[in-house]
Amino acid sequence: MKETRERSARLMSKVIVWDNHACLPHSPDSACGEALKRYAVAGITCVHVNIGDSDLPLDRQLRIAASYRRVIEQNPERYLLVSCIDDIELAKDTDRLAICFDVEGLHAMGRDLSVLQQYRNIGVRWILLAYNRANAVGAGCHDLEDAGLTSIGLEVIMEMDRLGIIKDCSHTGYRTSRDVLEASTLPVNFSHSNPRALVDHPRNIPDDLILACARSGGVVGINGIGLFLGRNDVRTENVVRHIDYVAGLVGPEHVGLGLDFVVDDGSDPLDVSASPHFWPPDQGYEPGIKMVEPERIADIADQLLKRDYSERDVTGILGGNFLRVARQVWK
Repeated sequence: MKETRERSARLMSKVIVWDNHACLPHSPDSACGEALKRYAVAGITCVHVNIGDSDLPLDRQLRIAASYRRVIEQNPERYLLVSCIDDIELAKDTDRLAICFDVEGLHAMGRDLSVLQQYRNIGVRWILLAYNRANAVGAGCHDLEDAGLTSIGLEVIMEMDRLGIIKDCSHTGYRTSRDVLEASTLPVNFSHSNPRALVDHPRNIPDDLILACARSGGVVGINGIGLFLGRNDVRTENVVRHIDYVAGLVGPEHVGLGLDFVVDDGSDPLDVSASPHFWPPDQGYEPGIKMVEPERIADIADQLLKRDYSERDVTGILGGNFLRVARQVWK
């Protein structure tokens, strides 16, 4: 309805809109700049951008971060690299896009905890403990064996808390995730994970992890990848179905958006065949996987209001819930 659409547009113009995970091209500055424009035009206040996943070497991650930082610094009227929580509000007030970095998995860290400080220095605000496969910290969601969080992993938790980096368990193995949630004294997020009760895939998370995340004060960001939404169905109604499930289980104050959109730089944006070890073909990773675009966040807000979510609840889902966690963890 037109009235609901106008209501959602007014709401988005006033509140913090937060996409907690995006994958930009690891390519020339121009491609990065064009990708960031999409998020700004979509009405997003804050986007978290991946600078490295799987087994991408540390030097490559640092180069990617450097190239992104150059684009941000060369366009101060459009973008703001987040250094503290107040920068989110400042970006909203000055009509700019706030940008944070994230790292998917601590493979590149090895056993050297000093890398965490380097990540923090360049703008990384949350880190996955493991990306699909095991590292020195713990297991990934596609490992057949998961011995849980290692002794190094426990040290990582303490160091991330000291530095003010959010711990994230998307892509992480079940037992390792349980251990992280039990060991942490600060909120733990699942930045881009969907409920396994709706779609039985190892990348999705069971109810007990969703409940434990909420008990920690954390947020589950709903993922926009068709494989994890089920049947490659990326319609807005299906995204809202996953939001409804998590909100019904733990309350709307523990739901957010981490669309995991992979911006196309002219190549196949989801070339999962490139690394079958991290994306095993027998788990449905194949060409043609669809994604929910960031421009669709307005439609998601519209659908939530039509389903009688309160403006307060929609404000939280759009970004307020992730903002709350950041206020608790970031330093």
